[in-house]
Parts: sequence; C-alpha cells; structure tokens
Amino acid sequence: MTTYTAILPSPVGELQVAVDERGVLLRIDFQGHHQSADGDRQDARRCAHVLAQLREYFAGERTEFALELAPAGTGFQQRAWRALQQIPFGRTASYQQQAARLGKPRAMRAVGAANGRNPIPIVVPCHRVIGKDGTLTGFGGGLPTKRWLLDHEAAVLARRA
Repeated sequence: MTTYTAILPSPVGELQVAVDERGVLLRIDFQGHHQSADGDRQDARRCAHVLAQLREYFAGERTEFALELAPAGTGFQQRAWRALQQIPFGRTASYQQQAARLGKPRAMRAVGAANGRNPIPIVVPCHRVIGKDGTLTGFGGGLPTKRWLLDHEAAVLARRA
C-alpha cells in the first residue's frame, strides 16, 4: 500500500498528514515526530481534502471533521478513539469519564495509553481529555499545543455564542 503525505504549516507547528490510495486518513504527525516509511510519497494533491479541513479548523470555520479514518490499533484502542470522537468541540472529558464510556470505569491508565497512541490527533481529539481535577496531562504534541487547541476551541465557541 502506498501512503501519500503532505506538510501543513499550522498555528501549532508543522503537521504531516498521511492518506492511503483512497484518500483515507491514516495519521497526523506533529513537527519533529514525522514518520516516513519506504514507499511514502509526498503528494499534497492526494491530501488536499485533509489539509483543507485542518485549515478550516485552525481558522475557526470547522468544528467537526468529515473524513474517512483508518487509524491502526488494537480493538481497545479503536474503541477508545471512537469514544474520543464523542467529546464535543470545545468541551473536555476526564480519563475516568472516557473509561466509563467504554464500560471500563477503572481503566483510566489503559485509556491514557490508548490516547497516547492515537495516530490522528486533532481529528480524533485526544487533546480534549484532561485529568479528573482539570489539569492538562500527556499529549503527543506537547502540553503547550494541547493548551492552544483547547483555548482555540473555547474561543471559537465564544465567538459563535
């Protein structure tokens, strides 16, 4: 399978998106974490639909993504990532709440580990999960990026109110 990649400059740094031959989103990597494999090809045209939606998100014009996703992960990770997609734009949930949604209320650490392996951050919004006491914890893009994304979403909602 050929993977097509493109780079998007963004307010949180350079993002690399990767799609398959059908345009299905496979991953988004933060600056310094770009993953390239043999056979990956740079092709902004094949990634244009993802780049456009990410630009709209960063411009405050998009609060939901309409992309076909194919994140690679275990069954539990897949369920955890689907639960992330249920957290509304501009809102947060705790790891405990996410674990409860999965029917595993004591699995906060497993949920945290699954979120940490989320290959499609922003679109699958792991940045919306915070500690039970409201603290920001772990994020592949770094805590300043997590804070920026949460503040961005809150500001978008405030402008729309």
